[in-house]
Amino acid sequence: MKKQQDELWKDRRHVMWFPFSFDRYYIANNRLYCRHGLLRQDEHECLLYRILDISLTRTLGNRLFGTGTITLRTTDSSDPVLTLKNIKHSRAVKEMLSNLIEEERTRKGVAGREIFSTGSGMMDRNGDGRIDIDDFL
Repeated sequence: MKKQQDELWKDRRHVMWFPFSFDRYYIANNRLYCRHGLLRQDEHECLLYRILDISLTRTLGNRLFGTGTITLRTTDSSDPVLTLKNIKHSRAVKEMLSNLIEEERTRKGVAGREIFSTGSGMMDRNGDGRIDIDDFL
């Protein structure tokens, strides 16, 4: 399966240090995927260059069990906030995500456009895959 060949990272939500949940997260094809559920599965996909901000939260329990929660704020109108709950090696994953996002934004030439898209609720109106000044006009 092509998706698995291109996976750069994958994990699932942990309960304590055990990965006994049906929430799975992975990065492939310049996208972050979040899959939730057992009988009914919901999958969310976000292009890496659409991620604006990354934060990491580690409670005392998280630190004891070696996990943390990564919160991502995006320009994606369907998922403006993505949460990767109880991820192992969360600090390293956050740094890896940050580097991948910067590489993808540089590759796509998206730098500077985040100013126009933050909190404005704007969508890509001209269909070029980017939110730019023409979308405001």
